[in-house]
Amino acid sequence: MLQEKVIVGSEEWCSFPLLGIPTIKARVDSGAKTSALHAINIAPFIKNEENWVKFDINPIQNNNKTVIHCESKLVDKRIVKSSSGFREQRYVIGAELEIGGKTWIIEITLTNRDSMGFRMLLGREAMSGRVLVDPEAKYLLGQPTTENLKELYKTTEKAAKGLRIGLLASNRELYSNKRIMEAGEMRGHEMTFLNIKECYMKLDATKPEIHYRGGRILNDFDAI
Repeated sequence: MLQEKVIVGSEEWCSFPLLGIPTIKARVDSGAKTSALHAINIAPFIKNEENWVKFDINPIQNNNKTVIHCESKLVDKRIVKSSSGFREQRYVIGAELEIGGKTWIIEITLTNRDSMGFRMLLGREAMSGRVLVDPEAKYLLGQPTTENLKELYKTTEKAAKGLRIGLLASNRELYSNKRIMEAGEMRGHEMTFLNIKECYMKLDATKPEIHYRGGRILNDFDAI
């Protein structure tokens, strides 16, 4: 039995439920091979002995106040050539796409799309066998109002949320170190003292790591 295909225009709204993205406007481009999602603060980490990646996204165009914090199992790292001809190494994740009442898993590359018109680019690999594109139409599947967007994203407004900060030093009792810890906590940050004598850092351009006390990897800090 042939699967009924979703008919879309050149611009549509879709969602990624497992990433916590209730709706996002996408540019539908069958000329692009891969799909891309706007992402900032991209950082790989280890979870349950597997490679994962965490990132933040501003899902609404021209709105940097709304932020979603996402994490996903890492599928791959690939060199991708952008429409401008620039070659960039990107992290690749698998995500459940929901569009037109149907859902399926697609591969997405993560990149900063601030300079682009859309936070999401839906490429032909993600649509193969499932989607028909009418390039002259837009929003065949409907679009949310401004009020709808506010309601959907009301809990994701960027709050004055603290960071996880590690202080790398040798003496916890030193006055200057105490003051740094106190100042960070007063500003709402979660402060952790890391003894430099029990710690070493692996400085790698693609996968930096902090090892502590016999090889434990510290990968959940925002800053050291």
